[in-house]
Amino acid sequence: MPELPDSPPPAAPDRMPRWVWRGIIVFWAGFVATVVGRHLFSRLSGLLLLLLLSLFLSFAIEPGVNRLASRGWRRGTATAVILVGVLLAFLIFLGAIGTLVGSQIADLLGNSEKYVNKTVTFLNDNFGTNIDPKDVIEEINDPNGRIQKFISEQSDKALQLSVTALGVLLQGLSVLLFTFYLVADGPRLRRVICSRLPAERQRTVLDGWELAITKTGGYLYSRALLAGLSALFHWIVFQAVGTQAPVALALWVGFISQFLPVVGTYIAGILPVLVTFIDSPRDAAIVLIFIVLYQQIENYLFAPRITARTMELHAAVAFGSALAGGAVLGPVGAILALPAAAMVQALASNVGPRYAIVDSHLTTVMTPAEHKHRRRLERRSARIARDGTDERPPRGAPPRLEPDEPS
Repeated sequence: MPELPDSPPPAAPDRMPRWVWRGIIVFWAGFVATVVGRHLFSRLSGLLLLLLLSLFLSFAIEPGVNRLASRGWRRGTATAVILVGVLLAFLIFLGAIGTLVGSQIADLLGNSEKYVNKTVTFLNDNFGTNIDPKDVIEEINDPNGRIQKFISEQSDKALQLSVTALGVLLQGLSVLLFTFYLVADGPRLRRVICSRLPAERQRTVLDGWELAITKTGGYLYSRALLAGLSALFHWIVFQAVGTQAPVALALWVGFISQFLPVVGTYIAGILPVLVTFIDSPRDAAIVLIFIVLYQQIENYLFAPRITARTMELHAAVAFGSALAGGAVLGPVGAILALPAAAMVQALASNVGPRYAIVDSHLTTVMTPAEHKHRRRLERRSARIARDGTDERPPRGAPPRLEPDEPS
């Protein structure tokens, strides 16, 4: 009987490759790290925002601190003096606006009938409406009406508003404290950072830091100067037309118009127009026209000259930055977006090679006077090419004919 061949040994069971276990461990480790990171970010987002505010404020005031330090001041003293000045200016601004709004509300509540009669008369005379002022006054004084309910609801929120204001005050003090340490101990902080870097990296870091300080500080100083000019001219107009609290309203328009790009002037102008409209609709129209005209004068006359030595942002870039900052961080982000965009633009301008711009009408920026001079030169060149002379024909003389042209 023939022998059967030996059967093959049973195959060993398949084993999972080692990289699969490593991949599983890396995946879950990354998942846990992501969850922990999101939790920490949600908890520390307020602190990170305060640090960001402090960083930009330190960039803004460090040029002034360096200038005082070069004259023999201690950095701590110079920083404290500048921060106290900034804080006093901000408190004066808030106090002026708060006093204005409070006085206007009290005046409206105390003399509501007079203002209702005046407003209704203006609407009826100019827009052809037929509103009875007695009905409007009864609606305002009705304890069960919508207006009285709205007023009572707002009065119930007074405590919540006070708590919010206290929280904002504490956050502001934290920003000032962080800013003080960032500026007063700025050289020591930079020495600590540079001690961990090679010499070439140190020079790169210090150049970038200096550029950020120069451009951000210069940009904010130029905004402050434009805000002062805006406040001055608006105060003159508000004083001339008899607007209530002209100084407070001028400061409001000057600040908001410079730190909210493009639309800031028109948003800030709503308050003075409304305050003036209560007393005189005609004066309110004058204020509105001046606000629109001043925006054009500032864009084409003041802003190019003031920002020429600091940092000028394109209007579209500034507006888009403010929208992006507001979407990410709210109103604070909208204000921070401008110096952030200025700093990024300054840093990006020094990266990569730069080339000469080719001559083209698409890249040429000329003033109206330069356009007029260029057209004059073009007409002169055409006259020389046609007549062979630069002399203009006298007025009333018949046009010159070419030799081969029949008379």
